[in-house]
Amino acid sequence: MNAQRTMRSKVQAYLAERRLAGFDLSIDAQQLARFARFTDDTGYRGALTVAIASRWALASEHGRRLAAARRVEVLRGFARYCLSFEPGTEIPPRLLFGPSHRRLTPHIYTVAEIRTLLHAASTLTPVGGLCAAACATLFGLIAATGLRISEAAGLKRADVDLPRKCLHVREGKYHKSRFVPLHSTTAQALQRYARRRDLDPLTHDRDDFFAFDYGRAASAQNIHHAFKVLRRQLGWSARGAHRLVRIHDLRHTFITRRL
Repeated sequence: MNAQRTMRSKVQAYLAERRLAGFDLSIDAQQLARFARFTDDTGYRGALTVAIASRWALASEHGRRLAAARRVEVLRGFARYCLSFEPGTEIPPRLLFGPSHRRLTPHIYTVAEIRTLLHAASTLTPVGGLCAAACATLFGLIAATGLRISEAAGLKRADVDLPRKCLHVREGKYHKSRFVPLHSTTAQALQRYARRRDLDPLTHDRDDFFAFDYGRAASAQNIHHAFKVLRRQLGWSARGAHRLVRIHDLRHTFITRRL
């Protein structure tokens, strides 16, 4: 390969090769795309070196060493690939910025905070709209079952068995599926939302269980955006080691209380 190729073209070739081998690499792809933009925007056209890797790793929004360590870990596989055709490539050392995997203490919600979150979600604009109903129900579902945000957002109508009070989570983490029992109050909340959803002519025949206004899918990205709006509105400060309160902390709260 030509050493003057953009980093973006090298990343694309690397991802194509890895996906042909059966790897998903969805998160790595996002990080590598950011790295490629970072280097290409500076006009850099050389080999991947420890110096350029370090510059990008430390350029994360908050400059935390954990974030830098994780960025370096993503680059190591890409660097090994580049070394096969670009002799000047340097593979960043594994512990250049310390361990890349450390479990940070989560924010454990109080019952009052969960209630406040659900109430605030129900007031999202447009007032009385499907987005507000979907977010309030979805956050409540995560708090009551410990589902991951992607699992909750990905539910289909056929996955939600309200008469039997059970969910079928398909293709969860590591592509595993499982059944999740529901408390009667959770099933009732899902039933109320389903009735509201089916009144909307743009969503009443969607296969997705959760949907937003104007026929939009209730994707994880849209739900995270709604949560950010609510977090700013509520002015919460994280009690754990993460900088901000997260949706995922509802899962940690569920697990902590069940144990």
